[in-house]
Amino acid sequence: MNVRHTDRTRRRARARSRSRIALAAVFAGSLVLTGCTIGSGGADDGQVAEAPAEPSAVIDVSVEDGSLDANPAEPVVLTARDGRFDSVVMRNPEGVQVQGEFNPDLTEWRTTEDLGYSREYTLESTATDDAGLVTRSTVTFSTVTPRVLTAAYLTTGQGATVGIGQPVAVMFDEPIADRRAAQDNIHIRTEPEVEGAFYWVSNQEVRWRPAEYWAPGTTIDVDVDIYGKDLGGGMYGQENVRSDFQIGDAVISRVDDSTKQIVVERNGEVIKTMPTSMGKADTPTPNGTYVIGEKLASMVMDSSTYGVPVDSPDGYRTPVQYATRMSYSGIFVHAAPWSVWAQGSQNVSHGCLNVTTADAKWFYDNAKRGDIFEVSGTVGPTLPGWDGLGDWNIPWETWKAGNADAGTA
Repeated sequence: MNVRHTDRTRRRARARSRSRIALAAVFAGSLVLTGCTIGSGGADDGQVAEAPAEPSAVIDVSVEDGSLDANPAEPVVLTARDGRFDSVVMRNPEGVQVQGEFNPDLTEWRTTEDLGYSREYTLESTATDDAGLVTRSTVTFSTVTPRVLTAAYLTTGQGATVGIGQPVAVMFDEPIADRRAAQDNIHIRTEPEVEGAFYWVSNQEVRWRPAEYWAPGTTIDVDVDIYGKDLGGGMYGQENVRSDFQIGDAVISRVDDSTKQIVVERNGEVIKTMPTSMGKADTPTPNGTYVIGEKLASMVMDSSTYGVPVDSPDGYRTPVQYATRMSYSGIFVHAAPWSVWAQGSQNVSHGCLNVTTADAKWFYDNAKRGDIFEVSGTVGPTLPGWDGLGDWNIPWETWKAGNADAGTA
């Protein structure tokens, strides 16, 4: 049986071989026929096969691959020409994805958050053209590394109501090398619109005010956009800050040395009169216009803070109540129960305006930052504008001309 099975196998193999030969002959004939039918254009005519099509989409990136000084505050923008984006993924060194968004037709993508200083980012994107061909792009770059960072502070808090004399005041925690660059990135909007100008009272503080006192009801919006900005010598802004505030009632206090009476007006109406004792002859209270600053329920006044030793004849270290600041140099309206006998008749202080405890508390409760206080008739000089709360003692033409390009304030 095994032999018969083998024979059948051989016969079947010979049959299959004959079939293959016949098929091969037919196939060869078809090749010949086909070759005759095509004519020119065949491989025998010397034609070279076409190369695969190249994608037509081009991806443009706003930062250069390998850049080491990209600005972290400027959006990274990708644009697809002759195609649409399929995906864009940007990651920081920790692999966290940076937020961004496409435009409606998927031809542009941009970051929607600031980047960090001195950080490396990788950007991978793909775009597809109308033929369905895909273009890929990978870009790696780093942001600028600052020599030092500076923080900015606004003295007027968000939503505050301040007096008619309050300037916009921006303080920095480092001396600014390029004051022009700093002030050019401070943006101020007022309603109604008011002409104003910047003036530097020191290399760490710049102020902006109008020519005249603010009108009550004016609103002011301030944006200090210093993040990503070089403020000179490789110093960059640490972060942006902003505030909006409004001008309240017009409160003006006046005192003339001839009367030694503080007269307080609100919107043109006298609301309070208080006897006072100002600076004695050798420590006179400066004349001029002051802007009310901070208020302290209690504090210790120390002569050593302005160079007079506590143990010297004119030295002191005295706790006081209800102190309302009038100048950076240390002029306050404050409670002075020890000088009630002289208030309204003699000047016995070291420069401050002494009043009774009750009057000091009233002034503390009713005065607000930015209110005006005018002092006249003393034997002292005029409070300098650079004192910090003497802004209105600088003539408008001088203030308007500015001093951003000066070496020092």
